[in-house]
Amino acid sequence: MARSDTRYREAYNRLLAYCETLPVEATIPSESRLAEIAGVSRTVIRRCLSRLEGLELISWEGREKRLLRAPRAEDRIAQPDASPDRSDLEQRFLDWVLRFDVPANTPLSVAELSRTFEVPQHDLKEFLAGLSRFGLVQRRPQGGWILLGFTKDFAIELSDFRSVLEVNAVTQVTEAPVDHPVWSDIRQLRADHHALKDAIDTDFHEFSKLDERFHQTINSVVRNRFIAEFQKVISLIFHYHYMWDKTEEKIRNAAAIDEHLQIIDALEARDVEAARAATQRHLRTSKTTLLSSLRHHDLG
Repeated sequence: MARSDTRYREAYNRLLAYCETLPVEATIPSESRLAEIAGVSRTVIRRCLSRLEGLELISWEGREKRLLRAPRAEDRIAQPDASPDRSDLEQRFLDWVLRFDVPANTPLSVAELSRTFEVPQHDLKEFLAGLSRFGLVQRRPQGGWILLGFTKDFAIELSDFRSVLEVNAVTQVTEAPVDHPVWSDIRQLRADHHALKDAIDTDFHEFSKLDERFHQTINSVVRNRFIAEFQKVISLIFHYHYMWDKTEEKIRNAAAIDEHLQIIDALEARDVEAARAATQRHLRTSKTTLLSSLRHHDLG
């Protein structure tokens, strides 16, 4: 089952449980508040609300939402029994770090994390061992693990390596045939960037997910097992720090949207030089953001 569908199912059931605490005819909170309750984006919340409305469990007209009846057991969506795959666990671990603002040098208990993520301890140990190869976590001498911080030198080296990989990726995108699936993904990214740009005053915090999807799409054209492995850790670290530093978040996200659109323009024009130049400009900004987050937390 796709991670996005799993998150939707989990969020929907959380909202259903929340509705069980309300009396019939009660007013349902705003989408932003529901997003906080369910721990997902407003986009996922709107999908959940559509299902609740379809079941005639709520009325939904603009911002006005009311509970029409008490939830029943059959309203719930079944959850898959299988343990999450590694990519899902990586994302859930990152979301946990972000949502709870887990600082660097935090001890990690395998037993507690196993309960948090509902995975066997041996699966979690394998996952943490994989992260340790990149210096993200480290086994503690007394047992357990610790979440490491990122030094300035680490950030600079990672940023420089990321630039090499992504400039190569945009070059390959411009050379992709017209029927390559990346082009439909890029068209959707353009639309999603413009939609978020129009709603930046209220939805600026949703940029992080869009940024992650943008870079994943660009890098998806590269078929190289070694690069793919490093892209995972690069995405993890940049996504982590992009969310970690909250200073001037709206202004920074708005500027990044424009930088993404410049890259998209060049890619769709098949202008390889313009695409490479726009990508290098954007990655320099990302590098500055990463270093700024280190300084903001007294780590750089």
